[in-house]
Amino acid sequence: MTKKIVNNIEMDMTAKEEAQKNTDAENFQKDLNERQAQIDLKVSAKTKLMNGETLTEEEANVMVGL
Repeated sequence: MTKKIVNNIEMDMTAKEEAQKNTDAENFQKDLNERQAQIDLKVSAKTKLMNGETLTEEEANVMVGL
């Protein structure tokens, strides 16, 4: 069991608390991955623009903020 600290007392988490902790961690990682994908897409679009290359529709959308 995972431990938690409440009022300076170490306690075991309930199954529900552990499940929520895992769900929160998965959602946080998913959000980080989505943010990194957007950053990567912007960098790709900028590089293509600087090199005079054609953008994909997704890159164009991210450049105009859609």
